Amino acid sequence: MELSITVVLIIVTAISSYYGINNAAFMERCMFIPYKIKRNGQWDRFITSGFIHKDYIHLFFNMFTFYFFGGVVEQILAYKFGVVLGGLVYVLFYLLGIVISDIPTYLKNKDNSYYRALGASGGTAATVFASIIILPLSDICLFGILCLPGFILGVLFLLYSYFKGKNQDDAINHDAHLYGAIFGIVFILLVSPSSATTFINEVMSYRPF
Repeated sequence: MELSITVVLIIVTAISSYYGINNAAFMERCMFIPYKIKRNGQWDRFITSGFIHKDYIHLFFNMFTFYFFGGVVEQILAYKFGVVLGGLVYVLFYLLGIVISDIPTYLKNKDNSYYRALGASGGTAATVFASIIILPLSDICLFGILCLPGFILGVLFLLYSYFKGKNQDDAINHDAHLYGAIFGIVFILLVSPSSATTFINEVMSYRPF
């Protein structure tokens, strides 16, 4: 059975995360540390930090989310560009989601020697929001309990990430979620401009009851 690119990315992330969880030196070298990026020119941390996670729960939730939404984006790009080129565009999209989502955090913390971050949240957020633009009325369920159309949950998530990023009162990089989501929206609209019209028409036709 041929593995999808989404599954391959999940496997690579799971292996590298497993190794990092059990190897502190590897974890430290891969982490997103703006101070070391600026001082030592370790720009690869923009990428490597997206393939490690702090623990198995962190890994599971990111990859579980990526699995369900990544397949939608992968299929759309394959339809748009063909299987091979579409696959390359999809990988580039995911990697750019990880990198671009961390740029604001880098600029904010490049002189903070204590700041550290890791995880695929930026790439995952980009994938989720690209999928929401494509299928705005598809339900997204939180913990299998609260289910809302993607565009509604998306708006709530953007607001939550924005205000939590301003407060910075926990250890989560909410800015990566926010800017990853914005990148995902912009990317899919550039690749498929007609998605904007479809999105608007579907949202306008939505009836909650």
